[in-house]
Amino acid sequence: MNPRILAATIGRILRQLRHDRRTVALLVVVPAVLLTLVYFMYVDQPHPPGQPTVFDRVALIMLGFFPFIIMFLVTSIAMLRERTTGTLERLLTTPLGKLDLLFGYGIAFGLAGVVQATIASAVAYWVFGLSTAGSSGLVIMIAAINAVLAVALGLLCSAFARTEFQAVQFMPVVVAPQLLLCGLFVPRGQMAGWLQAISDALPLSYAVEALQEVGAHAEPTTTMWRDVAIVAGAALVALVLGAATLRRRSG
Repeated sequence: MNPRILAATIGRILRQLRHDRRTVALLVVVPAVLLTLVYFMYVDQPHPPGQPTVFDRVALIMLGFFPFIIMFLVTSIAMLRERTTGTLERLLTTPLGKLDLLFGYGIAFGLAGVVQATIASAVAYWVFGLSTAGSSGLVIMIAAINAVLAVALGLLCSAFARTEFQAVQFMPVVVAPQLLLCGLFVPRGQMAGWLQAISDALPLSYAVEALQEVGAHAEPTTTMWRDVAIVAGAALVALVLGAATLRRRSG
């Protein structure tokens, strides 16, 4: 990768994102609205004394899941649009390499994910009183890495879609199983053996576990850092695979 070309690519993508008001609203406003719904769903739910409230448990995981689902959707459609409009073909006739392009997307949307996670965390902590043993900075870091993972998976999946509708169809295939098996609804250790095996192979499971570690421990734990490394490694692998499968045209 060429650092100068990579920086130029990141700048181009951020400028495009800044001028797309609907996408900015999706990134910034929607998580806050969804957190509001979660709060009023669980605010009056009973919980054992000395234990986290249901809202604390669910909202903490949602802070990692919102960047994942939104960034996956936005990135897969954005890359598909680059191909169908011919922009990608023109870009690849320049010194821009595939890794420059994909890592540029990963970093640019990762930065957008940091902004999204920061705003959503501010709403959760300061408006709705989310309480975690660990710091909010760790929550934001994990959410941002989750956003990069979603970007990488979105870029990878976009290579196999020819229309925006097909890109959206990857969501129930890639996103839904990870939500169901990440440990939010049933602890992973209580799942059937074959479901736990699938859960262990899904990167979102480790992001959720890392967030749960932050929620339960005042200081970063070895498990949390291990999980963060796994999620970051999965994002890197997906970006490299995305570069290998990147096509100039959708048809």
